[in-house]
Amino acid sequence: MRRADALAGFSSPAVGFDQPFEMLHACHDRVERTLSLLGRLVAHVREHGHDEDSRSAARDVLRYFDLAAPHHHQDEERHVLPPLLASDDAAQRALAEQLVAEHRRMEALWAVLRGPLQQWAEAPPASTAFPQPEALAEFTSVYVDHIAREEGHAYPLARTLLDTATLSEMGAEMGARRRDPPTGTPR
Repeated sequence: MRRADALAGFSSPAVGFDQPFEMLHACHDRVERTLSLLGRLVAHVREHGHDEDSRSAARDVLRYFDLAAPHHHQDEERHVLPPLLASDDAAQRALAEQLVAEHRRMEALWAVLRGPLQQWAEAPPASTAFPQPEALAEFTSVYVDHIAREEGHAYPLARTLLDTATLSEMGAEMGARRRDPPTGTPR
């Protein structure tokens, strides 16, 4: 396999905002693919050094975690977690609180990882070692566990608490937030 293939970005089938939980699952698929790309990027740089392939992969990872991931967290915090937080069930409230705390932890870890990746994307340093290996490992681990909790518990619970009209409003709001106000172009 050519090095460029190993670090190639990815495409995914389109899921519409008229199916908001399917959109959330598709976002998780993209998170997992982007985390995989990040791992391959670090291995590629360690083995081959910095090159155009690594710069391109770093830009792809930056774009995803700078733009799409924050929208995804907002989707969950605006639509999925509020009914759990309002529940009479202490376990549901605790789950929602844990997921919100994990969002904050992932955001803090991304702030640590973003600088080195930005450097790799623009003007790679001579070093081929990723400067924040512990933060990288934790970022990946937190995301993997977080996705499992959401898909295994939070999403199924929230689906039972949201009616059809609320789901429709949820999808419309998710889509609207991703459009550029002046042009209506999806981001």
